[in-house]
Amino acid sequence: MGRRLQETTSGIGVRNPHRADDLVQDTLLRALSHIDSFQPGTNMTAWLFVILRNVYRSEHRKRWREVEDADGGYAETLKSQPEQTSHLQFEELWAALPKLSVDQREAIILVGASGFSYEEAAKICDCAVGTIKSRVNRARIRLAQLLSIESPNDFGPDRATQAM
Repeated sequence: MGRRLQETTSGIGVRNPHRADDLVQDTLLRALSHIDSFQPGTNMTAWLFVILRNVYRSEHRKRWREVEDADGGYAETLKSQPEQTSHLQFEELWAALPKLSVDQREAIILVGASGFSYEEAAKICDCAVGTIKSRVNRARIRLAQLLSIESPNDFGPDRATQAM
């Protein structure tokens, strides 16, 4: 049965024998794990072929999103920020937050860190939207002074950190 499935892999466009072996193995594993769905008296080869086709299509969709990088050239262009820097920046931010007024600290945490809209934050704080906008703006200015930040790019690689 496995040999016959392997022969049918060329019918769905698999020319690599190693990939065909993998597809057959995956098909048989799925068939065994779902053997209770097979109805005795029906065509087992057709049932297995449907499973094979579905495994192939799923794999094809997954591979379509992948980037082939045999020589590693693409991977070399990828960059990630070192974790220790963001940890230190977070510690500095955490130390600077108590230096803000209570109202400014509450507003910047609600809008900048928690992701609430100005309107939602205004309802939480029981004040006008313009008041929240003013508090957030003043908090950002004060934090920038405390942390010696001249532009948003000076602090944090991610949007959440820069939003603060």
